[in-house]
Parts: sequence; C-alpha cells; structure tokens
Amino acid sequence: MSPRAGQSGPPARTLAFVESPVQLLNVLEWAHLHAGRIAAGAQEAPGAPDAEGAQGAGTGGADPAAAARPGGSDPATALLPGQAAVPVPAALPAPALPAPAPPAPAALGAVPPQSRRAAVRRALGRRAPGDRAPAAGADLTVVVLAPTDPMTRGQLRRMADLAREDGHRVRWEEARGGASAPFQTIGGLAGVLRRADRIVMGDPFSRYVQLLLTITRAKDLVVVDDGTATMEFVAQLARGERLVRWHRKGGRPGARDLLFAPVSSSARRRLTPNARRRVEVFSSMPVSEIPDGVTVTANGFAWTRARFGPPTVTAGADMVGTSLVETGVVDGERYLEAVRALAKAHGATRYFAHRREHPDKLRRLAAETGLEIVRPELPLELIARRGPVGRTILSFPSTVVHTLPLALAGTGVRVAVCDIDPAWLTDTASPRAQGFLSGVTGTARDVHRLAAVSLA
Repeated sequence: MSPRAGQSGPPARTLAFVESPVQLLNVLEWAHLHAGRIAAGAQEAPGAPDAEGAQGAGTGGADPAAAARPGGSDPATALLPGQAAVPVPAALPAPALPAPAPPAPAALGAVPPQSRRAAVRRALGRRAPGDRAPAAGADLTVVVLAPTDPMTRGQLRRMADLAREDGHRVRWEEARGGASAPFQTIGGLAGVLRRADRIVMGDPFSRYVQLLLTITRAKDLVVVDDGTATMEFVAQLARGERLVRWHRKGGRPGARDLLFAPVSSSARRRLTPNARRRVEVFSSMPVSEIPDGVTVTANGFAWTRARFGPPTVTAGADMVGTSLVETGVVDGERYLEAVRALAKAHGATRYFAHRREHPDKLRRLAAETGLEIVRPELPLELIARRGPVGRTILSFPSTVVHTLPLALAGTGVRVAVCDIDPAWLTDTASPRAQGFLSGVTGTARDVHRLAAVSLA
C-alpha cells in the first residue's frame, strides 16, 4: 500500500491545488462547467481506485490517525454524526446548523442519491458500478495543501467528501505538518506535476502554489476564485506588478518576501499567457483589467444550485462575519460596535462566523450583541443554499456580496452590504484598503447597499 494518496491509477491530466474550502468549492464549480473539457483525452485504466481509495500514512496520504476518530477528523474537531465540522468554544452558544434541505427540482432532483452520484460520474466521463470502462474519462485530482487552522481543516474535509461524491480524486497533503513537510510534499508531487496537462489553482498568491508552478510543464493554467483576492490578482497581472495580497500592498517587503522574490517572479511569468501556454480565470468577481491573452470565464454557481436547496426562507435577518479584524484592517472595538448597531437596526438574530475569526472575538460578540454565533461546516454559499436562511443577509464588504446573490438566485433572499467607515481602519492598514473595500461593495451586483452605521 502506498503511503501517499493518489499514487495508484493513471497519471492525473488535471491537478487542482486548494488550501481553503472556498477554493475547493470553486474547483467543483469549474469542473461542473468544464466537465467535457476535463474528460477530453484522459484515458482511465479499468479498475483503478480513487486517490483516497487506500488510507495511508505520511505527508501525502489521509490523516494517519483519522480512521480512529469519529468522522476521520482532527482530534480537536472529532464529531458525532450531525455535528458541525468545528466545535464552538465552550463560552459560545451551540451552533444551530440547519439540516440539509431536499435537492432542488432539477434534472437529477428526483433521483435517489446513489443513482444521482452515478449519473454525475457518467456526466463527467467516469464509470459508475456496472459500467464498461469508457474510451476517455475525466481525470481531475484535487490536491489539498492542508492548513493548520482547525476550522478550515474541518470545512475542507467536508468539501473533500463532496468532491469524492462527484467522482473526483482527492489527495490530502499535510503540507504544513512540520519542518520537513514542505520538502516531502513538493518531492511527492514533483512527478505528477511534470506529467499534468492542466493545473487548476485556488490561490496564485500562495507561496506553496508559486513554488509548485516552477515545477510543472502544463500548458493550461486555470485560476479559480479565492474571493476578493481574485480581483487583485488579475489587476496585478495586467499591470505586470509583483503578486502581493491587497491587505499587504503598500507595506515594505520583509526578509522572507525578498528571499522568495525570484520564485514569485517566475510564477508571475508562468501565469502570463503566450503562444505555448493558456491561462484562464474562473470567477464570479468583477474583473475590469483583463491581461492580454487571459480567458475569463464567469462562475454562476450552477453546481451549488443543482446540488443544494432551494432553502426555506425565514422572516428574519442573518449577518455574515468577516476576518478584517484578524487581518489587521479593521479595529476590533469598532467592528464590535458596528455589528451591534447593524444587528439592532435590522433585527438580526444569527451571526455566521468567518472560519478565520478568533474565538475570543466571537465570545465577545455573543455576550455583547445577543447574536447566536454559528460556525458553519461548509462555505456560506452552501449553508445559505441549504437553508433555512433569513430573508435579509447583512454583510460587510467581502466575497459573499458577489457570490450569495448567485447562489441564492430566485429564492427572494436580499443581500445587503454595509460600507466600512474609514474611521474603523487600523493605523497599520494598507493605504489602499479603503479604496479596495469600497470597490468590492460598489461592483457587487444584485445587492442592497447600506450606509456605514453610526457609532455614536
């Protein structure tokens, strides 16, 4: 038995690298839209197991101790059936996650789950039980470069389950599991990287992904949405700038940035299309500066709508949290006051926490606002689509003001976004933070724009 998941079977023609549940969601959206293109020319060997068919140990396999824990999760996130992927700290109210709603009426909506998964496999070019091996089959392997944050890991595991149900291979890499983990991860991936025809990535700013790009010979590169960062990536690529996350832009490069600069420059060159290399950006975000030769494909969240919902819509309001405090953009006290004022003005009762929000901050929010804190087990687009969900969803500038209207199209749910007052920004926030956040709000479609709340 191989110690690494993904070593058996034919070589992957398409490799997708993800580090967050949102990235994996958008890989599934891309695969749903491009199923025919994934299948083209990929020969599947009869009887080849999926990448996670054998539970192994080591950097590239499944979590070594997962089989011994409920749900195969981390020790801090071990679950009983039906629990959320990551427990809420003891001081917070228990999460009230909704049960899955019946699938939306669609072509596969009335089909039993087993038959529906078999139909999805056939649509993607994969064999269902009893099928003959096709002449050409889909060959997408999702490589999870696992983070250390328990909340993110929990959501990634749930998203990985959905990817497997759709017939894709999943290779879980403990890419940050110690000092030697990066060397083991890169060494283990070098062979499949060189053989891959297509690379799909969720975060072109990731140093891990940039390093892996220096190894691949793939002629087809795809960048799927990683939220608002996608807008900045496309703009920087169009202007020929170095790749820097928006909330860090304007600051002085650190020692690690300078050390990694040659790799980052190489990645930027590889992400620039030419006669031998195609680059696609798959995004639900508005893209104003499109680099020459880059293909931009719209993400309409068709997979999400087909797989979940429609939701039950309640009369109340829900609020979406943000990690702007954790990234050093917004002052924590100002944020607390804004949430309190916004919840009171609109009658919000639930607060869907961002996976990177700190537990201490969430405890204060629960105690001082009376909001029920919910830590979702899946990306918010899926949670909202599954329902129940409030008729109004309140948010600060973030990715969801662009994605939720697409995921919830036709449900009657209104998404309302509250601007960030410049007075809420920290002294260390990037000089362009306010302009970027205003742009996120101003370019959102099908949302109701609220004025910044007054913090008297």
